[in-house]
Amino acid sequence: MLRSLLAALLILPSTGVSAAEYRDRSVPMSVETDLDVKRYMGRWYEIARFPNRFEKGCQGVTADYALREDGKVRVVNTCRKGAPDGPAEQARGVARVAAPGRLEVTFVPFLSFLPFLWGDYWVLDVTEDYDVAVIGNPDGSTGWILARDPQIDERTFQAAAKVLQKNGYDTSALKRVPQLEE
Repeated sequence: MLRSLLAALLILPSTGVSAAEYRDRSVPMSVETDLDVKRYMGRWYEIARFPNRFEKGCQGVTADYALREDGKVRVVNTCRKGAPDGPAEQARGVARVAAPGRLEVTFVPFLSFLPFLWGDYWVLDVTEDYDVAVIGNPDGSTGWILARDPQIDERTFQAAAKVLQKNGYDTSALKRVPQLEE
């Protein structure tokens, strides 16, 4: 539980912790306003990310989402330390829909009444078949390319990277995440 609290404090910009900004915040962000949250549920593989403190040394990263009875989303992020098949560490959290395409997530659910413990998780784009998603946040401290499969082809990767660019991100800082082949 302490580890979850520390992770949450590191990822939220309102905590005063300095985070890198990978996005020109003068560029308006566009989100997937028709996001079907039910179709978004399930396992996602992290294909690429902007460097951040809470995923340092992580490879083989997955995110599992499941709807809860209260309408919120259960979040389980798994990081494999040092290698795609390395020792697993998990962060468990809760997400809620703030607006179409805009979710908020906390990894300290027992303190979810504190507004500063919720971080923005905006779905900038999702493919029609819900196989690839592009995620960002307004302050530009995080961003991800996720996919249902651990590998995507270069054309698909470049299309996802263009979504980040369109939303003001400097994709030169984007790092691919090693995954095991299925």
